[in-house]
Amino acid sequence: MNPGDVVLIPLQQAAGGAPKLRPALVLSRLPGAFQNVLICGISTRLRDLVDDWDELVRTADQDFRPSGLHHESAIRLSYLYAADSREIVGTIGQIDSAGLKRLLTRLSDHLRK
Repeated sequence: MNPGDVVLIPLQQAAGGAPKLRPALVLSRLPGAFQNVLICGISTRLRDLVDDWDELVRTADQDFRPSGLHHESAIRLSYLYAADSREIVGTIGQIDSAGLKRLLTRLSDHLRK
């Protein structure tokens, strides 16, 4: 599992309730023995897209097919989760390195404010 991988993991829903198996993007491996993967959730709910923050993956994009996603989706940078790698069910694809770099830059710039 590497940064840029699209994985499946049970994630808590925004409205509450039981966790649901969802796609997520691996942003980084973290140091330490516990929560060792920083991920962000991926959603098909595009109406809540935040410009210059979330990353939209469109079906027409060159990296859509390798992502393993089935529908246009938003990589939600505000839905961060530090996961234990054992929580991850599997890897379904990956996004291109340019998209990952944009997300990491946005997050880094935000944290420096």
